[in-house]
Amino acid sequence: MYKKLFIAILIVLMCLSPIAGADWISFGHDYTHVGYVNDESDFVTNLWTFNFGSPIFSSPAISGDYLYLSSSDGQLKSIDMEDGSENWNLDLKSATNATPIVYNDTLYIGSEDHFTAIDVDSHEVIWEYSSSSPISSSAYVYEDVVYVGCDDGHLYGFDNETGDVELDVDLDGKLQSSPIVINDTAYIGSTNGKLYAVDINSEDVDWEYTTGDSIYSSPSYGDEKIFIGSDDGSLYAINESDGSLDWKVDLNNKVRSSPTVDEYDNNVYIGSDEGNLTCLDIRDGTTKWSYSTSSAVRSTASLKDNKVVFASNDGSAYVLNKYSGSEEFTYNPGTILFNSPITSSPAINGNSLFISGNDGYLYSLNIEKNEAPASVFLYYALAVLAILLIVVVVIVKKIRK
Repeated sequence: MYKKLFIAILIVLMCLSPIAGADWISFGHDYTHVGYVNDESDFVTNLWTFNFGSPIFSSPAISGDYLYLSSSDGQLKSIDMEDGSENWNLDLKSATNATPIVYNDTLYIGSEDHFTAIDVDSHEVIWEYSSSSPISSSAYVYEDVVYVGCDDGHLYGFDNETGDVELDVDLDGKLQSSPIVINDTAYIGSTNGKLYAVDINSEDVDWEYTTGDSIYSSPSYGDEKIFIGSDDGSLYAINESDGSLDWKVDLNNKVRSSPTVDEYDNNVYIGSDEGNLTCLDIRDGTTKWSYSTSSAVRSTASLKDNKVVFASNDGSAYVLNKYSGSEEFTYNPGTILFNSPITSSPAINGNSLFISGNDGYLYSLNIEKNEAPASVFLYYALAVLAILLIVVVVIVKKIRK
């Protein structure tokens, strides 16, 4: 009797345990792009900054107590999320805009001329695939195969342990969109304006849907629909089974942001170059609310509890109430005078919010208390104001004389 009771309790605990947060298998964590994992760490959320030294277009990936991120010059770093100290650094020896993913203690990332698998404990390269064109797409892991798009128009699938090519499908255009795989079908957008559905077993294209312009946005999934943005200014909801259009919404400007799906509340969140983050009903595309910034929103939103977090090219990160779109907190590390676009997407671990930007810095914020670190640019701004004040005083004294 006690043995059966113990087994029952163990099963319940396994179901309640946040094991899904152990891996970051896709851009934005998973096929919904929520960018959030339950806090499995035992440290208190701290405020800190880390200087990568060159612009960051990649977005963070989280696994265990560490955050993984690459700068545009190919410096891949493992950062301790507690204090912002560097755990290790690896020079990819090639520029990269791709976001890393982590699966079974292995990190996968593409660059200008290769796709690399790296052991996160030893930070040694396990295997590497040389590509004829840049790989800006971020990978997706499905049943131990790593799928990624390439600028040569090919969708590749690699054995996660050996790097052997398991899938090679020649599509068209550049595949800078990041794939997802649902029910043995890979979905990916192309710069030729098409969304492709590829059967990963037969390598056949099941269907393709043509939008009005290039696709850089990455697909997400919910309510049996594939959601994707296009440079034609629209967000599309495509039926996963046959590629028919369920609905689309015109957002008035390019949609480079990727949709974030909250299926529980029937919401999809999407940014646009119009400068808005918009919340739509995933069932019919009805606009629930829209929040306006002063510049393009190419960042993909992350979700935690009742909050939605995103960044804008105006140099600010925003925390909104996800139901009403009302502003709860903003953070401008450039302090207006030194604004730099933030195209990277936020990542959240428990109450720790991580934002990286074109200024080359990674920032750790407390999303529960809405607290942020003092940016180095704050001191630059204060120095500029002090110089201006001195100049004004000198001018006034000269005038009086």
